[in-house]
Amino acid sequence: QVNLEEAGGGLVQTGGSLRLSCAASGRVSSRFSMAWFRQVPGKEREFVATIRPTGGHTYYLDSVKGRFTIARDNAKNALYLQMNSLEPEDTAVYYCAGTARGLILSSIRRASEYDYWGRGTQVTVSS
Repeated sequence: QVNLEEAGGGLVQTGGSLRLSCAASGRVSSRFSMAWFRQVPGKEREFVATIRPTGGHTYYLDSVKGRFTIARDNAKNALYLQMNSLEPEDTAVYYCAGTARGLILSSIRRASEYDYWGRGTQVTVSS
């Protein structure tokens, strides 16, 4: 069993920055896949970013490329999302997700592929 807990959400003005963190506890190995998703009411959960457990390659939603940076600290079982130049369209509940199953590249953006989820943290960007 794995527990994920997000922190770092809040209210920020357009153009501001926030840093989200996700602490993983339980049976977490360096091969544990982790990602960030977000969701707004009435819409499906949307992939934001992931970092491959081996190699460290990163993948992003097109609309956040160049503004968001994902990072991982295996020693601390932690995942981070640095969000800069925030826009009102980034307003959502942000979730940390993880799975112990190896994910092929075509699957990394699918919420259904992740077995563990945090409770989410609200990010609100005011215009």
